[in-house]
Amino acid sequence: MRPKDQFKRRLRDLRISVTDRCNYRCPYCMPAEIFGDSYAFLPKAQICSFEEIERIARAAVSLGVRKLRVTGGEPLLRAELPKLIVQLAKIDGVEDLSLTTNGHLLAGYADALKQAGLHRVTVSLDSLDEAVAKRMSGRRFGLAPVLAGIEAAERVGLAPIKLNCVVQRGVNDHTLVDLAAHFRGTGVILRFIEYMDVGTVNGWKMDEVVPAAEVIERIGERFPLEPVAPTYPGEVANRYRYTDGAGEIGVIASVTRPFCGGCTRARLSPEGKLVTCLFASGGTDLLGPMRDGIDDDALRDLMASIWIARTDRYSEQRTEETTRDDRIEMFHIGG
Repeated sequence: MRPKDQFKRRLRDLRISVTDRCNYRCPYCMPAEIFGDSYAFLPKAQICSFEEIERIARAAVSLGVRKLRVTGGEPLLRAELPKLIVQLAKIDGVEDLSLTTNGHLLAGYADALKQAGLHRVTVSLDSLDEAVAKRMSGRRFGLAPVLAGIEAAERVGLAPIKLNCVVQRGVNDHTLVDLAAHFRGTGVILRFIEYMDVGTVNGWKMDEVVPAAEVIERIGERFPLEPVAPTYPGEVANRYRYTDGAGEIGVIASVTRPFCGGCTRARLSPEGKLVTCLFASGGTDLLGPMRDGIDDDALRDLMASIWIARTDRYSEQRTEETTRDDRIEMFHIGG
């Protein structure tokens, strides 16, 4: 069974958030003034076990999913995460098993993740300027742990490594060319992401969005670029390669060039809700039915019915006047 939603989009990707906790407080995701020391994150009993995540992932693969991405929060805060990777890697039909992390703990986990069966990692890195990086992470950790994590991932072969940079005007946009210069020729692929109105607490304003076209123009002025064709249907990044052969970068233009028409992603929240859009206001509970005894066939059918009913295309409809005020926060369902 390969269900299509109401716009004939197939389910191909499942992002699995294993925790809502994070050791960073990025203002565009989890601002410290809201998510302070007293903030109540989900208790362990309310989040999916590894076995429950595996069941959902197997059902998703039976519906056509070929890519699994483990996210958070910060997924490396989930105890014994490599054990989950082992379980997911054994599922027949999974072609791409990856993890998105802020990189702070990656150096200590890279080898174990590779041995467990993880294919590659994506690391969030918004600037190589220490002061800017600290401002955007909401912490005083500095860049050293993240750079060490990237180096460790390279060493063990968690490749290709991708780096996600959220671009915010007046905050880090002046450091983009330096970031590109640093990673040119290394095999690491940069992805510049337009600042998005995910969730409701980041104070998003349209005038803080740096359009993807401007990002490409700025970098291309120093390092000439040319467009590259997508590698698969529904690829969200617009790819560009350096004309001198020094690698590639990409831009994710959810605000200025929405790609809802090709979206093949579903997301699983830590407490087992299937969410069909990054900008959704809620999801459908899978954990409750599983704990009540639903069998694998019924679980698959439930997930298929959720996808078939899907009509999401928020980014295509977005205006500053129509942004909803009930969106799920990004740290809860991954990026």
